[in-house]
Amino acid sequence: MRFFLMIALSLLLTGCGQCLPAPPPEAPASAEEPAPPPVPAPEPKPESVPESEPEPKPEPAPEDFVPVADYVPGVRVELKYAGSDNFTGQVIYDFTEAYLRYGTAQKLAAAQEALAAQGYSLLVWDAFRPAEAQFRLWEICPDPVYVANPEKGFSSHSRGNTVDVTLVLPDGSPVEMPTGFDDFSSLADRDYSDVPEAAAVNARLLEDVMTDCGFKPYAGEWWHFSDTDSYPVEEDFVPGK
Repeated sequence: MRFFLMIALSLLLTGCGQCLPAPPPEAPASAEEPAPPPVPAPEPKPESVPESEPEPKPEPAPEDFVPVADYVPGVRVELKYAGSDNFTGQVIYDFTEAYLRYGTAQKLAAAQEALAAQGYSLLVWDAFRPAEAQFRLWEICPDPVYVANPEKGFSSHSRGNTVDVTLVLPDGSPVEMPTGFDDFSSLADRDYSDVPEAAAVNARLLEDVMTDCGFKPYAGEWWHFSDTDSYPVEEDFVPGK
Protein backbone atom coordinates (compact mmCIF):
# COMPACT_ATOMS: atom_id res chain seq x y z
CA MET A 1 0.00 0.00 0.00
CA ARG A 2 2.80 2.37 0.94
CA PHE A 3 4.44 1.58 -2.38
CA PHE A 4 1.41 2.64 -4.38
CA LEU A 5 1.08 5.83 -2.39
CA MET A 6 4.67 6.77 -3.08
CA ILE A 7 4.25 6.21 -6.82
CA ALA A 8 1.11 8.32 -6.89
CA LEU A 9 2.80 11.12 -4.99
CA SER A 10 5.74 11.00 -7.38
CA LEU A 11 3.45 11.27 -10.39
CA LEU A 12 1.53 14.07 -8.77
CA LEU A 13 4.70 16.10 -8.11
CA THR A 14 5.97 15.54 -11.64
CA GLY A 15 2.71 16.70 -13.24
CA CYS A 16 2.54 19.82 -11.03
CA GLY A 17 6.00 20.77 -12.14
CA GLN A 18 4.87 20.58 -15.72
CA CYS A 19 1.78 22.72 -15.00
CA LEU A 20 3.73 25.62 -13.46
CA PRO A 21 3.68 28.57 -15.78
CA ALA A 22 6.94 29.24 -17.50
CA PRO A 23 8.74 32.32 -16.42
CA PRO A 24 8.12 35.21 -18.75
CA PRO A 25 10.79 35.60 -21.37
CA GLU A 26 13.30 38.24 -20.68
CA ALA A 27 12.58 41.45 -22.55
CA PRO A 28 15.04 41.96 -25.32
CA ALA A 29 17.58 44.59 -24.63
CA SER A 30 16.21 47.90 -25.84
CA ALA A 31 18.11 49.55 -28.63
CA GLU A 32 20.04 52.64 -27.60
CA GLU A 33 18.09 55.89 -28.12
CA PRO A 34 19.65 58.11 -30.75
CA ALA A 35 21.87 60.77 -29.23
CA PRO A 36 20.64 64.37 -29.58
CA PRO A 37 22.40 66.35 -32.26
CA PRO A 38 25.44 68.17 -30.95
CA VAL A 39 24.92 71.79 -30.01
CA PRO A 40 27.23 73.90 -32.13
CA ALA A 41 29.77 75.78 -30.10
CA PRO A 42 29.27 79.54 -30.17
CA GLU A 43 31.44 81.27 -32.65
CA PRO A 44 34.19 83.20 -30.97
CA LYS A 45 33.49 86.92 -30.90
CA PRO A 46 35.96 88.89 -32.94
CA GLU A 47 38.32 90.82 -30.80
CA SER A 48 37.17 94.40 -30.55
CA VAL A 49 39.51 96.68 -32.39
CA PRO A 50 39.97 99.97 -30.56
CA GLU A 51 38.69 102.91 -32.54
CA SER A 52 41.56 104.74 -34.03
CA GLU A 53 41.76 108.44 -33.32
CA PRO A 54 41.19 110.62 -36.35
CA GLU A 55 44.37 111.79 -37.89
CA PRO A 56 45.11 115.39 -36.99
CA LYS A 57 44.59 117.86 -39.77
CA PRO A 58 47.80 119.05 -41.31
CA GLU A 59 48.87 122.48 -40.16
CA PRO A 60 47.94 125.14 -42.70
CA ALA A 61 50.63 126.99 -44.56
CA PRO A 62 51.17 130.63 -43.45
CA GLU A 63 49.48 131.92 -46.61
CA ASP A 64 46.36 129.73 -46.27
CA PHE A 65 43.08 131.38 -45.34
CA VAL A 66 41.59 130.06 -42.08
CA PRO A 67 38.52 130.93 -39.97
CA VAL A 68 39.74 133.21 -37.19
CA ALA A 69 37.46 131.67 -34.56
CA ASP A 70 38.99 128.22 -35.20
CA TYR A 71 42.54 129.36 -34.52
CA VAL A 72 42.18 132.20 -31.99
CA PRO A 73 40.63 130.73 -28.82
CA GLY A 74 38.28 133.12 -27.03
CA VAL A 75 38.16 135.75 -29.76
CA ARG A 76 34.84 137.40 -30.56
CA VAL A 77 33.68 138.26 -34.06
CA GLU A 78 31.14 140.87 -35.18
CA LEU A 79 31.82 141.75 -38.81
CA LYS A 80 30.42 145.22 -39.30
CA TYR A 81 30.26 145.00 -43.08
CA ALA A 82 28.20 141.82 -42.92
CA GLY A 83 25.29 143.98 -41.76
CA SER A 84 24.16 147.55 -42.08
CA ASP A 85 25.72 148.78 -38.81
CA ASN A 86 28.54 150.64 -40.56
CA PHE A 87 29.13 154.09 -42.03
CA THR A 88 27.52 153.08 -45.36
CA GLY A 89 24.31 151.78 -43.81
CA GLN A 90 24.55 148.90 -46.31
CA VAL A 91 25.57 145.23 -46.31
CA ILE A 92 28.95 145.12 -48.04
CA TYR A 93 29.54 141.35 -47.98
CA ASP A 94 27.31 138.39 -47.17
CA PHE A 95 29.44 136.26 -44.85
CA THR A 96 29.70 136.51 -41.07
CA GLU A 97 32.84 134.47 -40.34
CA ALA A 98 36.16 136.29 -40.17
CA TYR A 99 39.04 134.89 -42.22
CA LEU A 100 42.76 135.68 -42.14
CA ARG A 101 45.97 134.22 -43.44
CA TYR A 102 47.09 131.48 -41.07
CA GLY A 103 50.33 133.31 -40.30
CA THR A 104 48.35 136.40 -39.30
CA ALA A 105 45.85 134.36 -37.28
CA GLN A 106 48.73 132.92 -35.25
CA LYS A 107 49.87 136.41 -34.32
CA LEU A 108 46.32 137.41 -33.44
CA ALA A 109 46.08 134.34 -31.19
CA ALA A 110 49.18 135.53 -29.33
CA ALA A 111 47.59 138.96 -28.86
CA GLN A 112 44.34 137.41 -27.65
CA GLU A 113 46.23 135.28 -25.13
CA ALA A 114 48.15 138.28 -23.81
CA LEU A 115 44.99 140.37 -23.44
CA ALA A 116 43.08 137.50 -21.82
CA ALA A 117 45.76 137.39 -19.12
CA GLN A 118 44.85 141.02 -18.35
CA GLY A 119 41.10 140.41 -18.28
CA TYR A 120 40.20 141.43 -21.84
CA SER A 121 39.30 139.89 -25.18
CA LEU A 122 39.56 140.95 -28.79
CA LEU A 123 36.46 141.72 -30.83
CA VAL A 124 37.02 141.53 -34.60
CA TRP A 125 35.10 144.10 -36.63
CA ASP A 126 36.66 143.32 -40.00
CA ALA A 127 39.25 140.89 -41.32
CA PHE A 128 39.68 139.62 -44.89
CA ARG A 129 37.70 141.82 -47.24
CA PRO A 130 37.05 140.61 -50.81
CA ALA A 131 38.27 142.93 -53.53
CA GLU A 132 34.75 143.52 -54.80
CA ALA A 133 33.73 144.74 -51.35
CA GLN A 134 36.57 147.26 -51.45
CA PHE A 135 35.24 148.64 -54.72
CA ARG A 136 31.81 149.10 -53.11
CA LEU A 137 33.32 150.98 -50.17
CA TRP A 138 35.31 153.23 -52.49
CA GLU A 139 32.20 154.07 -54.49
CA ILE A 140 30.47 155.19 -51.31
CA CYS A 141 33.44 156.95 -49.70
CA PRO A 142 36.23 157.82 -52.18
CA ASP A 143 38.47 159.29 -49.46
CA PRO A 144 41.90 157.60 -49.22
CA VAL A 145 42.21 158.69 -45.59
CA TYR A 146 39.48 156.23 -44.63
CA VAL A 147 39.03 153.89 -47.61
CA ALA A 148 41.88 152.50 -49.68
CA ASN A 149 41.54 153.14 -53.39
CA PRO A 150 41.22 149.68 -55.01
CA GLU A 151 42.62 151.11 -58.23
CA LYS A 152 45.91 151.73 -56.43
CA GLY A 153 46.67 148.43 -54.79
CA PHE A 154 43.47 147.63 -52.93
CA SER A 155 43.18 147.58 -49.15
CA SER A 156 45.48 145.53 -46.97
CA HIS A 157 42.26 143.85 -45.82
CA SER A 158 42.16 142.22 -49.25
CA ARG A 159 45.54 140.66 -48.52
CA GLY A 160 44.12 138.75 -45.56
CA ASN A 161 46.70 140.09 -43.11
CA THR A 162 44.78 143.02 -41.62
CA VAL A 163 42.18 143.25 -38.86
CA ASP A 164 40.00 145.92 -37.33
CA VAL A 165 39.73 145.09 -33.65
CA THR A 166 38.67 146.55 -30.33
CA LEU A 167 38.79 145.52 -26.70
CA VAL A 168 35.88 143.97 -24.80
CA LEU A 169 35.53 142.12 -21.53
CA PRO A 170 35.53 138.30 -21.68
CA ASP A 171 31.70 138.24 -21.62
CA GLY A 172 31.58 140.61 -24.60
CA SER A 173 30.78 143.76 -22.65
CA PRO A 174 32.36 146.84 -24.22
CA VAL A 175 35.12 148.88 -22.64
CA GLU A 176 35.68 152.57 -23.24
CA MET A 177 37.62 153.27 -26.43
CA PRO A 178 38.31 156.56 -28.26
CA THR A 179 35.43 156.16 -30.76
CA GLY A 180 33.17 153.59 -32.33
CA PHE A 181 34.01 151.77 -35.56
CA ASP A 182 34.44 153.79 -38.76
CA ASP A 183 34.51 157.13 -36.99
CA PHE A 184 35.97 159.60 -39.49
CA SER A 185 36.67 162.34 -36.97
CA SER A 186 40.04 163.33 -35.54
CA LEU A 187 39.18 161.35 -32.42
CA ALA A 188 39.80 158.11 -34.33
CA ASP A 189 43.51 158.69 -34.87
CA ARG A 190 46.30 157.58 -32.55
CA ASP A 191 46.77 160.95 -30.90
CA TYR A 192 44.96 160.04 -27.73
CA SER A 193 45.36 163.46 -26.11
CA ASP A 194 41.86 164.50 -27.18
CA VAL A 195 39.93 161.52 -25.75
CA PRO A 196 39.02 160.56 -22.16
CA GLU A 197 41.88 159.11 -20.15
CA ALA A 198 40.22 155.69 -19.74
CA ALA A 199 39.73 155.46 -23.51
CA ALA A 200 43.34 156.48 -24.09
CA VAL A 201 44.62 153.85 -21.65
CA ASN A 202 42.60 151.09 -23.32
CA ALA A 203 43.62 152.15 -26.83
CA ARG A 204 47.30 152.22 -25.83
CA LEU A 205 46.98 148.76 -24.26
CA LEU A 206 45.48 147.39 -27.49
CA GLU A 207 48.16 149.09 -29.58
CA ASP A 208 51.02 147.87 -27.37
CA VAL A 209 49.87 144.24 -27.36
CA MET A 210 49.16 144.13 -31.08
CA THR A 211 52.54 145.71 -31.85
CA ASP A 212 54.35 143.27 -29.55
CA CYS A 213 52.67 140.36 -31.37
CA GLY A 214 53.81 141.39 -34.85
CA PHE A 215 51.29 143.98 -36.09
CA LYS A 216 51.82 147.55 -37.22
CA PRO A 217 49.13 150.15 -36.42
CA TYR A 218 47.61 152.57 -38.91
CA ALA A 219 47.88 156.17 -37.68
CA GLY A 220 44.42 157.27 -38.82
CA GLU A 221 42.38 154.49 -37.13
CA TRP A 222 43.03 153.20 -33.63
CA TRP A 223 41.29 149.89 -34.49
CA HIS A 224 43.28 149.06 -37.67
CA PHE A 225 46.31 146.73 -37.56
CA SER A 226 48.26 144.99 -40.32
CA ASP A 227 50.59 142.02 -40.02
CA THR A 228 54.24 142.95 -40.52
CA ASP A 229 54.35 139.93 -42.87
CA SER A 230 52.70 140.83 -46.15
CA TYR A 231 50.81 138.67 -48.64
CA PRO A 232 49.52 139.35 -52.16
CA VAL A 233 46.05 140.68 -52.75
CA GLU A 234 43.57 137.80 -53.02
CA GLU A 235 40.99 138.30 -55.75
CA ASP A 236 39.48 134.80 -55.95
CA PHE A 237 38.88 133.57 -52.40
CA VAL A 238 35.44 134.35 -50.98
CA PRO A 239 34.63 133.14 -47.44
CA GLY A 240 31.82 130.62 -47.24
CA LYS A 241 32.06 129.64 -50.91
